[in-house]
Amino acid sequence: MTRRQKAITVIITFCVLLVAAAISLNVSWILITARRDALLVLGVILFAVIIAGIIAYTVFLVMEIQRNEEHDSFINAVTHELKTPIASIRLYLETLQSRHVSDEQRQQFYEIMLADAQRLHQTVDQVLRAGVAREKPRGAARTAVVDMAAIARECVDVALTRHHLQAGSIQLESHEGRGLTVRGDAEELRTVITNLLDNAVKYSGTDVRVTVAVASPAPDTVWVRVQDRGVGIPKKQLKRIFNRFYRVQTRTLKQVKGTGLGLYIVRSIARAHGGRVFAQSEGEGRGATFTLELPRLAS
Repeated sequence: MTRRQKAITVIITFCVLLVAAAISLNVSWILITARRDALLVLGVILFAVIIAGIIAYTVFLVMEIQRNEEHDSFINAVTHELKTPIASIRLYLETLQSRHVSDEQRQQFYEIMLADAQRLHQTVDQVLRAGVAREKPRGAARTAVVDMAAIARECVDVALTRHHLQAGSIQLESHEGRGLTVRGDAEELRTVITNLLDNAVKYSGTDVRVTVAVASPAPDTVWVRVQDRGVGIPKKQLKRIFNRFYRVQTRTLKQVKGTGLGLYIVRSIARAHGGRVFAQSEGEGRGATFTLELPRLAS
């Protein structure tokens, strides 16, 4: 049990004791003033206010402790995501500077350093996007016409290359040849699908089997559904995974790289486009399905 968990346990226990003491005093007051109606009513009201205040204050303290814990987890994750590629790049640069290496090795070092630089860029970009997403009002997306099937195809190709996957690891299904268009910002919608694909690959382990389906379940709706067969999501966590800094924890996969901002950005962009995103999972070991739902552009 961590220090913060112990603090939460102590606070809750203290709250229970205070509430029990207040109830005991309340009952005693009722028994003593049973024949004095005005005092009885006043006492009941005052004790009710005291109990409500104690409970509200305790809930506030617990929420603050949890929020601080999430912030610390985020700082640790971002520090790791920044420090690791920087250390890698520095190591390869020092090797190139101090030793003679063959052209083949040099080219390999360049590729690794470029990959680390890309990882750094993604981390910084995600943090910046999270800040913009928090301030951006709902419905503030641009009004360009975006073909979701084409965007999904681009994102699948990029994910296969970025994660060094075989062509069949991510399958794209488009259930309509045309008309799957929405109004919005193409780059932001590309970010949504990319984040969902990255999560699907990350939580699939070594056996990556991901399906991306673009469809229109209703005349006024477009769906982009990303389904994996990975570690799954405990049902108790399904409502929390879109919160800032939150990262899924399972028994089979304790530590996962990331900042805990990806799904928060996904939800923020979906809302800015007048849509929503939701997750489904039958539990640990049964994979997960994320669905982006957007208003369809009338043809």
